[in-house]
Amino acid sequence: MKRYMKYVKPYKTAFILGPLLMIVEILGEVIMPKLMALLINNGIANKDSGYIAAMGGSMIGIAFLMMIGGIGGAYFGAKASINFAADLRNDTFKNVQKFSFANIDNFSTGSLVTRLTNDITQIQNLVNMCLRMMLRAPGMLIGAIIMAFVMNARLAVIVLIVVPIIITLIAIIIRLAFPRFQALQDRVDKLNSAIREALTNVRVIKSFVRDDFEKAKFEEANSELKESSMRAFKVMITTSPLMGLMMNITTMAVVWYGGKQILVGDMPVGDLTAFTSYVAQILISLVMSSFVILQSSRAIASARRINEVLDCESDINDEHAAFPDKLVDSGSVEFKNVTFRYYKESTEPVLDHVSFKIESGETVGIIGSTGSGKTTLVSFIPRLYDTDEGEVLVGGINVKDYSLKHLRDGVSMVLQKNVLFSGSIEENLKWGKEDATLEEIRSVADMAQADGFVSEFAEKYETELGQGGVNVSGGQKQRLCIARAMLKKPKILILDDSTSAVDTATEARIRESLKSYCPDTTKIIIAQRISSVIEADKIVVLDDGKVVGIGTHDELMKSTEAYQEIYYSQMDKEVG
Repeated sequence: MKRYMKYVKPYKTAFILGPLLMIVEILGEVIMPKLMALLINNGIANKDSGYIAAMGGSMIGIAFLMMIGGIGGAYFGAKASINFAADLRNDTFKNVQKFSFANIDNFSTGSLVTRLTNDITQIQNLVNMCLRMMLRAPGMLIGAIIMAFVMNARLAVIVLIVVPIIITLIAIIIRLAFPRFQALQDRVDKLNSAIREALTNVRVIKSFVRDDFEKAKFEEANSELKESSMRAFKVMITTSPLMGLMMNITTMAVVWYGGKQILVGDMPVGDLTAFTSYVAQILISLVMSSFVILQSSRAIASARRINEVLDCESDINDEHAAFPDKLVDSGSVEFKNVTFRYYKESTEPVLDHVSFKIESGETVGIIGSTGSGKTTLVSFIPRLYDTDEGEVLVGGINVKDYSLKHLRDGVSMVLQKNVLFSGSIEENLKWGKEDATLEEIRSVADMAQADGFVSEFAEKYETELGQGGVNVSGGQKQRLCIARAMLKKPKILILDDSTSAVDTATEARIRESLKSYCPDTTKIIIAQRISSVIEADKIVVLDDGKVVGIGTHDELMKSTEAYQEIYYSQMDKEVG
């Protein structure tokens, strides 16, 4: 609860006013039956029109105040709960943005989406319900019980018999509900993951004619959610009829026993009418409490899932940075005895005691078979992952001694999977430099061989890109991502197989542009094609997580068998 109090304090006025205004409505509900009894006993029974008019006017006035209280309470309850949820969602999202790649690997994307939307909505609904009912339900219960005993203590004994039965039923329902709602949220996770995967990869699905397979997979996830929903909501479905049955039985007992008292003259007709209303209020307040508790069981399950995200601290942070204010002023990179495992319990490392040095301003190629650890290796430079053993130095300083902001400001990385965002081409390129002018943008786009095709669009750099850049080709997307990275003018530029979708002539022009535009920038090029790195100052050859060769193309052709195999296999393909 302490964690969530921080989201209450900024809106404490609404959190206080909401319940207080509900008290006005509660007082009206408790007073109304008594006034009705007086109207029947004194006005209608005596045919006193003046009394009836006066009492009716009073009841209208009270009803008006109840309306104001109800509307005001609902407004402030909604305001408090919506702001509470918005702030909680912001903090949860901010914490996710701090996650390292290793942290993100612990949560599926679908699960994080569910937690940020559905789970927080469940907590919001509980807060809203509590603000509207936390005083109303107990206030109505206490007020109605007091009035019932004041009017007829013998008749009120019936209520004392029924209330413990209802409380027992509520306890049983809650015990059944909690695990079912936990399972329900897990099924929502699975369905969201299935939807996201299918929509993101819809082109691949269609090209491989896997529609039926994806439909079957979605149907399975949807069926599991349906079954979990039915199991969870059966509890809620059962609650209302059970409570209704108890209310009807109690009302019948009150009417039967009260009717006998009227017949013998021990109770006026108006008092029985009022007493019946108080019995209904007592039972309704218990039903309201049961719904709050049921919602609580679902919200508690959601809160646990939100807490898992909020409690997850990034394993990569600035806490132990020795030089948090230092900027990256040199592009030199050194790997010292670096070892890394994705699964820490694994005996086989992805990278095994890797050591080599890159001088500032050098162009270095990294080549090797698929799965040799090329992408993992360069991920240590901007600290997307941290090494298990050894260290990585940038500008002669351990990357852990920089602040993440300063370190990553000095590094630009074009990932294997080229990512563009919804928005214009200009907005996407400005990720490299927020205040870049259109001339700067066009200049780097031209060097990345992107200006040509962008200029052919009707809206040019104002052209809106679909989510993920779906309305540009793979090669166009790669060139835009390279332009975005160049615009940053980093000390270190990492190109992770980022020209695989462009032809060799275009790739050669991009390499020439990189030399002229940022000659002092260290350029690290991961490639599958030897032609992409053949002119590099040196080439690092990785095989099964180990460095098996370092040198120029000519040197590696003489000394490194793994490099020779890659070269000749590619030459054979080109000749063939």
